[in-house]
Order: sequence, then structure tokens, then C-alpha cells
Amino acid sequence: MRLSVRTLALPAAALAAALSLTACQSSSDPDAAPAPTSASPRQTTGTDPTAEATPTTAAPDPTRTTAPATAPTKTPPKKTARPTQAPAPSSTPADGAGGDDDARPLRPCTAQDVKVVASKVSRPVNHLALTITNTGGRTCDALGAPLVGFDHSQAPIRIMEKSKPQAVVTLAPGESAYASVLLTGEPGGPGEDTHGMTVRTVKVNLTADSMKTVPAPEGTFVDDGAAVSYWQRELEDALQF
Repeated sequence: MRLSVRTLALPAAALAAALSLTACQSSSDPDAAPAPTSASPRQTTGTDPTAEATPTTAAPDPTRTTAPATAPTKTPPKKTARPTQAPAPSSTPADGAGGDDDARPLRPCTAQDVKVVASKVSRPVNHLALTITNTGGRTCDALGAPLVGFDHSQAPIRIMEKSKPQAVVTLAPGESAYASVLLTGEPGGPGEDTHGMTVRTVKVNLTADSMKTVPAPEGTFVDDGAAVSYWQRELEDALQF
């Protein structure tokens, strides 16, 4: 009996020594695999894991320059286009229609626009009547007084300034204007010769560069006292001078 107890005690002592050696090697061997833990996959941190995390606001960095906010650009309101009004009708009369002299630029009558006639009148004595008639297709104006000469004379006769009308005579196609020609005048002084002569032609300058020469009535006698009136609308007005 005593022999059997020792035999059983030796294997038990040997097993205990082996386990102790194995434990020492496990604690000192860095390559040994870590012992498994029985920790639960869900760790408890002391807070409610279902609670939502509160976002934190980062403190402004004093070294960072913040760009000023750009003011919103104001869009100008759209302008509503106003309807274009049709231009007012012009008050300028059309050619051949006559009208107010101030409503259009003057257009002098020229030799191409008119027919000129020199005729003798019974009253007053020693007078001729000059008539111009617009034979063109456009309105023209009988400006001022005609420059009148006879035959081969170089200088025109004088103009009777007292005959100047208040307005320019405007001639539509077919209309006429009149001027009177005083043929003889009083001598300038006692015994002074008036240099009278009988003429055959009358030269009528409508403008400075537009002249017409017409026949003088038979027996027309003129002297240095001859004069001409401004153009008039009526023959009776012209023969008053």
C-alpha cells in the first residue's frame, strides 16, 4: 500500500511543474498570441449610446482674415418701352400749294420758273407794267424788286424803296406778281439834261445771276429818272408808285 501512493504522487508533481513552466513562457514570450478576452463587443462608456452627438463649434482663428460679405447686386428695374409717336405733320406747304412764307425756306423765282412781260398802261402816264407768271411746277418767291435796264445799259435803274411790301410775294404755279416802271422823272436841277432815249428792250434781273430780256412796248421813252417798284401781289398796288 505505501508503494502505490508514491507512484501516484510523482505524476501529479510532474504535471504541476509542467503547467508552471508553460505559464512562465507565455508571460515572457513576446511572440505568443494574446489570450482571448471575454469582453462584450458592446462596451459601456458611461453615456447613452443612443443619444445623438452634439456638434461642437470651432473657435474662430484670430490669425485668419475673414473676407467681407459681398453686398447683393441690385438689378435695375426694366424700363417699359414707350410707344413711338408718329412725327407731327409738317406745316411746310408742298410745291405748288402755297402757304405761310415762314413755314418753309424761300425759293427765289428764276428765269427758268417764270414768263416775263413788259406792257404799257394808260394810267399813270409814263409807266410800264412788268408781269411775271410762274410757269414751272413748283412754288417760288418773287424776292425784292427786279433789277431793270434797257437795251445796252450797264447800270440798273433805281428802286422805289417806299414800295416795299410787308411780305414776300409767293407764287404757286400759274400765279403772277407785278412791278411798275416809272419811265421818266424830273430833272435833278435847272437846265440839267435827263439823257432821254427811246428803247426797244427791257432787261429784267430776277436774281443776281438770272436775267430775262423782253421786248419794250413801241415808243417806250426813258430817261435818267426811271425807277422800278418792288414786286406786288396785285397790279393796282404796283401802279400806285
